[in-house]
Amino acid sequence: MSTLDLGLIGNSRTNALIDKNASIVWWCYPYFDSDPLCNALLAGEQKEDSHGRIDVLFADSRMVEQRYERNSAILVTRFEDNAGNAIEVTDFAPRFRLHGRMFSPSMLVRIVRRTAGRPRIALRVRPSVDYGRARAETRCGAHHISYVGSAQSMRLTTDAAVSAITDEKPFFLQESVTMLFGPDETVAGSPREIGRSFHEQTLGYWQRWVRNLAIPFEWQDVTIRAAITLKMNAFDDSGAVIAAVTTSVPEAPHSKRNWDYRFCWLRDAYFVVNALNSLGATGTMERYLDYILNIIADSRDAPLQPVYGIRREVVLDEREEPHLAGYRGMGPVRVGNSAYFQVQNDVFGAAVMASTHAFFDTRMERPAGHQMFQDLERLGEQAVLNYNVPDAGIWELRGQKRVHTFSSIMCWAACDRLATIAGRLGLNERAAYWGGHALEIHRVICESAWNEELGSFVSTFGGDRLDASLLLMAEFQFLAPDDPRFASTVRATEKHLKRGEFLLRYDEEDDFGLPETAFLVCTLWWILALAQIGEKERARTLFEQVLDRRNHLGLLSEDVAPETGEMWGNFPQTYSMVGLIQCAARLSITWDEAY
Repeated sequence: MSTLDLGLIGNSRTNALIDKNASIVWWCYPYFDSDPLCNALLAGEQKEDSHGRIDVLFADSRMVEQRYERNSAILVTRFEDNAGNAIEVTDFAPRFRLHGRMFSPSMLVRIVRRTAGRPRIALRVRPSVDYGRARAETRCGAHHISYVGSAQSMRLTTDAAVSAITDEKPFFLQESVTMLFGPDETVAGSPREIGRSFHEQTLGYWQRWVRNLAIPFEWQDVTIRAAITLKMNAFDDSGAVIAAVTTSVPEAPHSKRNWDYRFCWLRDAYFVVNALNSLGATGTMERYLDYILNIIADSRDAPLQPVYGIRREVVLDEREEPHLAGYRGMGPVRVGNSAYFQVQNDVFGAAVMASTHAFFDTRMERPAGHQMFQDLERLGEQAVLNYNVPDAGIWELRGQKRVHTFSSIMCWAACDRLATIAGRLGLNERAAYWGGHALEIHRVICESAWNEELGSFVSTFGGDRLDASLLLMAEFQFLAPDDPRFASTVRATEKHLKRGEFLLRYDEEDDFGLPETAFLVCTLWWILALAQIGEKERARTLFEQVLDRRNHLGLLSEDVAPETGEMWGNFPQTYSMVGLIQCAARLSITWDEAY
């Protein structure tokens, strides 16, 4: 049965998920949003002759360890059989500097090494095409196999016998075999030497990158693993940041809440770049700014969408793929996302807030200036026009539109940050202009979204329901942490949305009924809010409980079942990993306090 006990490998161009059996069960090739060559994660109950996966078969063995090499995105899985024979499988995607630029091809490297005894293994490579419609066609060379389908061909270059792979017959592993999966072109050099060199240089890249992070004293491993995961989900080519690696892992069992998250939501991306900025990793933000500014230029006078493709595609038509049964057979499997044509008015604030740091950080290679400010002002004008206009809201309700408080707060944030930026640039008239709009929007929200009976801000203007996104009001500086209205909102949200030790997004019926699972980032927002109102020790306890829900490699999905603690939803979810970074930074003692 499929689970989310998976490890992620990647290089900011391609990524893959690997289970505890060292099976590559999800790999979209060549890019994040491509047809998955490996799709066993969504194939339902697997038959022995199924396709859509890459395996190492080691009879009568058990997995004794699976871990990342220290401070890296290199995954190592160790197996041992009852006779003491043992192997080690190392998986990674190459990433390092070469000839003055980043080398990160759409490639995976697998090295299978004998560590004890005389192990006998088999190699099974069964990529699929067209979302599970058929196995890829194979074409063999002397030392490689090309897998051909309707999309881009993939080549396996190896020092194993080609016939051992095509026939899938067991053989004694003498020392090691190296498998290079990537573009269908000749590889210059022996697979073993290339694999060794790529491994060494990729390990060096990640460890240098981690050394430059400004991490908190406590929960260092948590922060490092989350940061590496976010980095892997940022697409170097365009600067886009995907929400998750997968599509259609349901938010709850049999819920039909199956969505494709392999795209760039402007809101989610803001949280990612903000988290990485807080650690001192500004490169992701610089590339994302290029992505945002090009989208603004692309859109001209068209409304800003909540989500775009990783190459700034505007149309993300949603369809179902019938050849895949779905995670644990819980379809449908969806490709594309209809949220692209929804109205979500928080996007203006998300785009402006993601850009604000660039006007203040002097480390940046290309500091933001007047031209970027003028581009962002276009979004500010849209925020002014739409802050009290009904929309689908942060949770993308498909069947109804209301004036959502979170969207209005983000419109306020767009104006507020523009006023701050204008002041930084010495544009006093523009600072006054945007400051005036921010004050007016703030006044309207406080009048329209406060429910006196509940003693809380509520999810919609004039409404009576709670929404966990409002726990960010102090984080966004809409309210001061010591404002009694904020503390009261935190209390009311906890009262109405708490399930076990986790928080729902909301507790009203939507297009698919009542939510069944807790949205992990909402629990992390609750923890941040508790720390802000002075309940730091309670927040620390709750944070440790969330950490217990991570899988064995430190990764989180989108949702958790409060009763069982099982993870659901697309994986790994950038929202959730961002929340880990935020909470670790907020709750940790300082380095000065440590000794």
